[in-house]
Amino acid sequence: MSTVLTIGADADLVARFTEAGSGDVLALRADALTEGVVLHHLAGPDAPALVVLGPGVPLADSFALAGQVDGAAPGTSVVVVAVADPELWIEAMRAGVRDVLSPHASTADVTAVLDRATARAEARRAAAVAAPLAHTRRVVVVAGPKGGVGKTTVATNLALGLAGAEPGSTVLVDLDVQFGDVASALALVPEYTLPDTVRGAASNDPLVLKTFLTRHSSGLHVVAGSDSPAAGDAVTAAEVARLVDMLSAEFRYVVVDTAAGLTDHTLTALERATDLVLIGSMDVPGVRGLRKELDVLGELQLVPAHRHLVLNGGSSAGGLALADIERTVGATLDLVLPRHAAVPLSTNTGVPLLLKGGKDPVTRGLQTLVGRVAPAAAAANGRRGRRRVGAR
Repeated sequence: MSTVLTIGADADLVARFTEAGSGDVLALRADALTEGVVLHHLAGPDAPALVVLGPGVPLADSFALAGQVDGAAPGTSVVVVAVADPELWIEAMRAGVRDVLSPHASTADVTAVLDRATARAEARRAAAVAAPLAHTRRVVVVAGPKGGVGKTTVATNLALGLAGAEPGSTVLVDLDVQFGDVASALALVPEYTLPDTVRGAASNDPLVLKTFLTRHSSGLHVVAGSDSPAAGDAVTAAEVARLVDMLSAEFRYVVVDTAAGLTDHTLTALERATDLVLIGSMDVPGVRGLRKELDVLGELQLVPAHRHLVLNGGSSAGGLALADIERTVGATLDLVLPRHAAVPLSTNTGVPLLLKGGKDPVTRGLQTLVGRVAPAAAAANGRRGRRRVGAR
């Protein structure tokens, strides 16, 4: 087995890899790409740990091959030899390239590349071991039949509540692929968005994926929604499935904010859900929509073991009684969030209610929801709150 496969690299660079590594180095000419022999070397358990694409390989061909390597040999890292700049780095990462190496790299630089490739391989093996335990993690899908019922408000606060109890434990995915506004609700300016996380290296390598997540000051990780409806709409259900599977292997809690209704993306997330937070509004169309969506999910057998029915915007002014709503829905409501001026203020400032820690009824209701999903997280948040009160 060759540890390193170089393609289109000069003799000096091949010698540096030979000097830096403890395994074999197999050197191929650049025309090996057109002859179709590269993928042959990637097949089976003897695939090299590292593929180095030298200056003799055009960048367009290098990026195309990187995507093929991710599919054929996810345990193999791809390095491109080129003069790097920020734009090239971004394009390379999206294509599946793991490192960009200078043509004038020293033996120390080459050694560092090999060390990073080894670390990635070990992380992938650890992820493979952890994958069978993924069912012990929680995937919480926040859904609703209509837009404007507060799904994003509930999803962001729920995720923050879970993240607050255990730093680094929680990731929030904005799965409203066209008009998601999780980033706005959290006052974030993401460098990468949903389409970036499901393509190229991030779609196969947990270490790369984590670099594409946006980190909130609370410690919450976020997959931000696309800033272009067209780009978001191009994300497929299969890509969503792979993303949720990878995140659930890496994080204790995966909270998924969805678009209105039952899109393919939402159904795909629900196939992996341990919890469903289903939200309706306190009006006749909202209640009827809640009943229809619950019925459809029941027929599709997509209602997970942990189901939480939430009525948002509760008020006696609309003339609907909670008992009548429960009869129409055919189930008991688990949580009723009242109308309150704190909600629009939170939305407009990008400061979620649970981050402010107020005592209004909506904040208390959201804390109750955190406790329903993860009692231990709610208890931990409560202990911290009591310590803060005592400090004053």
